[in-house]
Amino acid sequence: MATLPEITALLGEPRFNWSDAAPWTELEQELGVAFPADFREIVDAYGSIEINRQLYLTHPAGHLLHSLGESIRGDLELWRDEDMVEFLPSPVGPNPGELIPVASATTGEAVFLRVPDDASSPWRVVVQEFDSPSWTLYEMTFGEWLLAYLKGRDVMLCSRNLAPDGPFWAFLP
Repeated sequence: MATLPEITALLGEPRFNWSDAAPWTELEQELGVAFPADFREIVDAYGSIEINRQLYLTHPAGHLLHSLGESIRGDLELWRDEDMVEFLPSPVGPNPGELIPVASATTGEAVFLRVPDDASSPWRVVVQEFDSPSWTLYEMTFGEWLLAYLKGRDVMLCSRNLAPDGPFWAFLP
């Protein structure tokens, strides 16, 4: 499993460093699912950010303009629309095998966490290309997937081209 130090070594030092579990607890109670520890750790460290001017990650803290809870609620509504369900390998939602939208990209992808089928199974990442019916299931945790993205591996469109000098990030306004 990828660790925060590996991600920090590529992306740079985080400056958000959130330690209050309350926003996560509220969101997880609302959705009926607990997010994977690696996802929480990364988002708590960096907050709501844009990586390589492409990938958007958001934090659930309510005082932020870009909140994970608001994003998920809006995206669940979008992906439950009858015109959108055909573009994903399974429904969106908190149940086993369903997808929770957790990130987006300027290049048109939506990033989902796939809820494990049972408690002993790992969370996985699904990336959907918004302008096509194409999606890919990555047999890796969110941390492993993000590390692959930061290393320029083919886990999203054009990821190598957007950071030729190495990964970088900025807080979302």
